[in-house]
Amino acid sequence: MNNAIVFGSYVPGGSLLHRLDPRTKLFLCVAYVVLVFFANSFVTSAWLTVALLVTMVLSQVGFGLYWRGIRPLMWIILITVAFQILFSTGGKVYWHWGIMSITHNGLVNSMIIFFRFMVIITASTVLTATTPTLRIADALSWYMKPLRVVKVPVNQITLMISIALRFIPTIMEETGKITNAQRSRGMNFAEGNLVRRVRRMVPILIPLFVDSFKRAEELATAMEARGYDPAAPRTHYRQLHWAKRDTISLFLFAVVTVILIGLRIIL
Repeated sequence: MNNAIVFGSYVPGGSLLHRLDPRTKLFLCVAYVVLVFFANSFVTSAWLTVALLVTMVLSQVGFGLYWRGIRPLMWIILITVAFQILFSTGGKVYWHWGIMSITHNGLVNSMIIFFRFMVIITASTVLTATTPTLRIADALSWYMKPLRVVKVPVNQITLMISIALRFIPTIMEETGKITNAQRSRGMNFAEGNLVRRVRRMVPILIPLFVDSFKRAEELATAMEARGYDPAAPRTHYRQLHWAKRDTISLFLFAVVTVILIGLRIIL
């Protein structure tokens, strides 16, 4: 097992979540993300957080591994929250300078955005940590079957998504290698203001893009050499099987949803 997981990484295991049908997990993940936007108070947010924590425990993947997977995205989350704090208006004004201000509504909205980012990324990581990429693609293909009637290229879309998910950990690993290489050349990413730190990312992004395009070209060449036809009907070695535990999982999620709606109405 890797010492860190990121979105797209699969952690082998035999937990209840690992044994669930990928269609169930994909549906529950999407439905949970939708529910997050219905949480409008501390209590409803706490309820959804508890449900997510229980799911993380059932996955038998350590909380430390989840945190190390989310940590690389914290800068994006914090920058988004900072913009929300400084440029939101409404409510009591605590600080003001030029076009920037810190208001009561800005602080509340920033906390809501922070909560939504954290739980959505974590829920998505739970899905990918307990489900192989190909199984997610199989589930997505199953859900998109009706679209074939209107000539939507379902196979191509699911292939692109599965490749994208598969290569996220690879790209993150490559980013770490390039960052370490730049550090060995004397680059210090922790010094200077925000603008200087962003400029220091350029020597990382350029080789990362070049390597990604090169990797994509090599993959396309290898697929063509093996006679891959995107329009040909696909077969699957591992079949999808619906079990009793999948039905129970949907029932438990329905209970979570009903309680959330009840809390939203009462509070």
